[in-house]
Amino acid sequence: MSAVATPADTSTGAAEAFVEGFAEGWRAPASAEAAAAHFEGLLAPDVRLIQPQLPTGVGYEALRRQFLEPLFELMPDMHCEVDRWAARGDEVFIELTVIGTVGRRRVRMRACDRFTLRDGVAIERESHADPAPLLAAVARTPRAWPRFLRTQARLRLRGGAPA
Repeated sequence: MSAVATPADTSTGAAEAFVEGFAEGWRAPASAEAAAAHFEGLLAPDVRLIQPQLPTGVGYEALRRQFLEPLFELMPDMHCEVDRWAARGDEVFIELTVIGTVGRRRVRMRACDRFTLRDGVAIERESHADPAPLLAAVARTPRAWPRFLRTQARLRLRGGAPA
């Protein structure tokens, strides 16, 4: 994991500690609930969660329902690897690779998350990712279709948009 930090509001040490906690949380999460329990220590209770295809979520419940549960339902063995990161001011950027299995198909999806930190915890996370590898794996795995459609229906009922 390579890093670049520039001086400003968030110290390099605070940014590095945040990234280490982030990497540890994604290394081998046992479940959506276990991941949520870990990440609650890194996020403010009213964290804003911004990501493609979904309305902005706020707080721990949104973390669980809009992000973690749908991902773990599609890829129960999901984990992430931090590729590199950079910090400037209160912002921390983390490039990562999401890795998991849909049916028997291995998925690797690149993403970049931007976090705004206050007092060492994230008050906002904006994720940028191309879901094409995940969607392609779902499309080629008929066994995954019902799970994917259930997840999408639940997200729509909660106000989210389809992936």
